[in-house]
Amino acid sequence: MKKITATALIMLMSLGTACAQQNILETAQKVNNYFIKKYADPTVPTFVKKERASSLWTRAVYYEGLMSLYAIDKQQRYLDYTDTWANFHKWTPRNGTTTTDADDQCCAQTYLDRYKMEGGNEKLDKVKENLDKQISSGKADYWTWIDAIQMSMPVYARMYNITKDRKYIDYAMNAYNWSRNTCGGGLFNTKNGLWWRDKDFVPPYKENDGKDCYWSRGNGWVYAALVRVMNELSPKDKYYKELKNDFIKMSAGIISCQHKDGFWYPSLVSTNYAGKEMTGTALFLYGMSWGINKGYLNKKVYLPACKKAWKALEECAHENGFLGWNQGTGKDPSAGQPVTYTSVPDFEDYGTGCFLLGASEYYKLNNK
Repeated sequence: MKKITATALIMLMSLGTACAQQNILETAQKVNNYFIKKYADPTVPTFVKKERASSLWTRAVYYEGLMSLYAIDKQQRYLDYTDTWANFHKWTPRNGTTTTDADDQCCAQTYLDRYKMEGGNEKLDKVKENLDKQISSGKADYWTWIDAIQMSMPVYARMYNITKDRKYIDYAMNAYNWSRNTCGGGLFNTKNGLWWRDKDFVPPYKENDGKDCYWSRGNGWVYAALVRVMNELSPKDKYYKELKNDFIKMSAGIISCQHKDGFWYPSLVSTNYAGKEMTGTALFLYGMSWGINKGYLNKKVYLPACKKAWKALEECAHENGFLGWNQGTGKDPSAGQPVTYTSVPDFEDYGTGCFLLGASEYYKLNNK
């Protein structure tokens, strides 16, 4: 009788896990289907105040999420949609091979992902030319805002992974450490594991309630970047160990800021702009799920936070796949306010990308 009971319990647990996974996948598919239907032609420029090529950073982040979704849901149409976009832009960073703007380079993350899947020098050559030119400038102080760490650093890491030339990861780490330790006196607060967005927000800058300003999505960008760079390195690499240490510090700081409803609010420690926000929450779920999967984060501590975060993200997804609680573009908690369940951000694409990153990694966590 005991054996039967134990077997039945195992079967019920397995069924519950399978149902949870299916729910995660179906929600991610619903959100992605909404986006692809609305933006059926990925080559069309965006028109928010002015025309911008569809290789801009907001769209590039969407493709990061799409590639993560493809990893758990291998539908050829995802690759076809991606390749239509990348071929149109000739697998070239936005604004060409001379750009040093991290936002312009973000699209190259997906170009190199596709190279790693199928090869083809057309996917590699223009990106390599761009990175080589930036390295040859002798400057590593381009990343003056923490979003840039996510937009560009994984590109350098992927290029290192492909070519095995250390100059790419050396440059990336020099640039990262300049942002971390030098820019504005150092943008990473090692005492609490949180980042100031740029030099405009370091002390003595304070929010109206007298607290420091740590922007949720900005910290989410860095957190995601650490994951995406470590994925390209050997765990034995000295740089991996440096980034892992920062990842663990950030994890402790981030979890302390989560609210009971599962969300992280736009301002992580301040009462200013208190309210639900999807993009930062999704990026934190992405990083924490990865950290648990790797065995770097204590499952007893971080899994409950991930479960709450996923429930929060489910709340964001409308029945048709539109995402609510999505803060618009900007650089601090005040951007795009008020953020509500029904408010439409200036750009939808990066929010969808963040959501898909979080959902895909959480799906993997539920597969264990």
